[in-house]
Amino acid sequence: MNKINDIIASSIAVKQKLLQDEEMLQTIQKVVDVLITALKKGNRIYFCGNGGSAADAQHLAAEFSGRFYIDRKALPAEALHCNTSYLTAVANDYSYDVVYARLIEGIAQEGDVVVGLSTSGNSGNIVKAFEAAKAKKVTTVGFTGLGGGVMKSVSDYLINVPSNDTPRIQESHILVGHIICQLVEEGYFTPAV
Repeated sequence: MNKINDIIASSIAVKQKLLQDEEMLQTIQKVVDVLITALKKGNRIYFCGNGGSAADAQHLAAEFSGRFYIDRKALPAEALHCNTSYLTAVANDYSYDVVYARLIEGIAQEGDVVVGLSTSGNSGNIVKAFEAAKAKKVTTVGFTGLGGGVMKSVSDYLINVPSNDTPRIQESHILVGHIICQLVEEGYFTPAV
């Protein structure tokens, strides 16, 4: 039982650090504002990640294109790894490092937003996607762990969870992702008073 308690306490401790980081909370609010503005202008949100972060990317994309709390129209969001024929062909013919960059080059438009999730911040395919995004004037939002890795230098907005422990980082990515989904949904669909 002590091990279970320790794991839960560790997860709570990371979230407490997030809660006490005013700069991080302001960054989260800025990301919410950027996403609402992009959506109101008719732009799209693209998500990418690898492994568990790919699952998280797909999860968050579904919260936007499906629904979160409000019964409403779908928002234009998708995870870039869901077409396995594309993914395996490009990885085989070129390199796994370019699987997301080629999609960004092909489908992203100026004003869109790319959200990349990487616990280390060093995922080559996400870094290349962000570089391709910058060339197209597409906003980049990085979700990483403590240091931010290489993504720190290519992210317009960086949400670097204060931990080096992959499971704790991923748990916090979903927490922050859910906060963003809720606030974007409310801000986009609820009329200003």
